[in-house]
Amino acid sequence: MFSVHATQPEHLMTAFLNRIGTAVPPFDIHDAFVETAQNLLPDERSRRLLRRMAERCGIERRWSVFEAAGGGGLDRGGFYRWGAFPGTASRMALYERHAPDLAARAVERLEIGGLRSRITHLIVTTCTGFYAPGLDHQLVERFGLAPSVERTVVGFMGCYAAINALKLARHIVRSEPESVVLTVNLELCTLHLQERPDLETVLSFLIFGDGCAAGLVSAEPTGIALDGFRAVVVPDTADQITWRIGESGYDMHLSGAVPLTLAAGLPRALPEILGGRPAEAMELWAVHPGGRSILDAVEQALDLDPERLAESRAVLRDFGNMSSATVMFVLERMLDRFRRTGYGGNGDGVALAFGPGLTAETMTFRMAA
Repeated sequence: MFSVHATQPEHLMTAFLNRIGTAVPPFDIHDAFVETAQNLLPDERSRRLLRRMAERCGIERRWSVFEAAGGGGLDRGGFYRWGAFPGTASRMALYERHAPDLAARAVERLEIGGLRSRITHLIVTTCTGFYAPGLDHQLVERFGLAPSVERTVVGFMGCYAAINALKLARHIVRSEPESVVLTVNLELCTLHLQERPDLETVLSFLIFGDGCAAGLVSAEPTGIALDGFRAVVVPDTADQITWRIGESGYDMHLSGAVPLTLAAGLPRALPEILGGRPAEAMELWAVHPGGRSILDAVEQALDLDPERLAESRAVLRDFGNMSSATVMFVLERMLDRFRRTGYGGNGDGVALAFGPGLTAETMTFRMAA
């Protein structure tokens, strides 16, 4: 059974996610990965299963800092070489090289302009690379933010970290109403491909891509009102999603049991997540597209109309799973659609993102146009 922890202080000023900007690297590697990753597998049965899962995964494109090599190679620059995959230090050096430019592209799409002098806080989330002085320092310098900007790095929380960043930003704005918080969620997942002959490991890398999302949170009543948060923990499931630093990059384990775990636990936790409101009262469902099976499990377990997950499935199709950045891509599309068409009825919604623990970080919200 789920245990639910609430973060619901007394009524204070509402915080709003005013703007969202997103960016991905230039190289689409999905089809090339499916073709070349078969070389990791030792037998035709495993290779056949990989091709079948690729056809059914709901992903058409994934983006990477690596350019596909073609002809059985993994990347054009030769970073990944058969029989000699790089160590962790080499991967971190590449993260340090590529992360700042990708983050800058996402922040630029916020068009902060004259807001630069008003930004008081910067929150960065990442679980795919670390260095110091880090991305937070570089963004302050690159965008001419005040040196006094308060910086926070949320590290290694995985796919739900963007929800934690918004939660923290909301606390800041509600306690200091003049604050303007810049959030940046950046992941370079394709830096951590492993040369292993087991199907489960190869399948885990079938869904991940690189991407970055940036957001502005303040008391200005535009965008998405951040109403409340719940952390939902599934007991005795800590081994289903793990992420550890190894000598040859980061080692991920993603159990095939995760969709079943979510399907069993979410319905029981939903009343507390929604504050007692019925699921049908929520017009908008920003569900982290951790994979097609994750979305299918949530849709079926909560008896949602397929239209409710349209944005989540579109992000999965166009980008794959970008870890912490992904749910922000969903919210960006949702906000854009609401502004253009008014889709979403009363504008009430819920965001769900899943990661190590097994934990679901959840957020109720409403559109403010």
